[in-house]
Amino acid sequence: MIKTDTKSEAARRPRASRKTTSTAASRPARRTTNAKTEAPYHHGALREALLQAAERVLERDGLAGLTLRAVAREAGVSHAAPTHHFGDLTGLLSELAAVGFCQFNAAMAASCDAATTPLEAALARPKAYVAYAQAHPGMYGIMFRTERLDYSRPALHEAAEASFAGLANAVGMMRQEQISGDALTLNQGAAIARAWSMVHGFTMLLLDGRLEDILERLPEGTTAERLLEAMLTAPVSPKHPV
Repeated sequence: MIKTDTKSEAARRPRASRKTTSTAASRPARRTTNAKTEAPYHHGALREALLQAAERVLERDGLAGLTLRAVAREAGVSHAAPTHHFGDLTGLLSELAAVGFCQFNAAMAASCDAATTPLEAALARPKAYVAYAQAHPGMYGIMFRTERLDYSRPALHEAAEASFAGLANAVGMMRQEQISGDALTLNQGAAIARAWSMVHGFTMLLLDGRLEDILERLPEGTTAERLLEAMLTAPVSPKHPV
């Protein structure tokens, strides 16, 4: 009996050993799956994914909620990933503002393409300006937060310059003259500043809810867009009775 028990015990040992070996062999496969889940992006796509995540955080939580850790968490990557691609929060904000300017510029160009009359063309860019800010208030906000941005970064510098060139061209079309963004006459500079001040000021008042009092006093159904049209087409000075 002792011999039989010993043989039975010995027979059982290899089976236990094989079970252990099989379990151990399966562990690396599970670790590989987890690694793929934690790092779903290729290096080239991760930067874009981080910027998209940053835009979502910004529009949802505002500038105060936009941190490197929040962006990493939103993108589902390690906390070190945003630092690796953008350096610090200023770098991230600057690259995100560049994305905003590119979106903004594309919206301006598309609005002009759809215009069918000279008046529509003149009103298209201002309307698109306001519409973009309403649709992307967070992005619009950081595009003009100069103290938070690094304009030495090529992407931001180029996108902002393109935006100014588009504004200068639009003003030049209204004045029926060619305007070079590199050298302006005083009158050209005044025209650009006047147009920008009007539309940007209107946009900020609209986003802050400061135009509600005026809109409530206007004929029923008057929209902010209609108010903007009236501002842009009204004469600078009222006509005086003869």
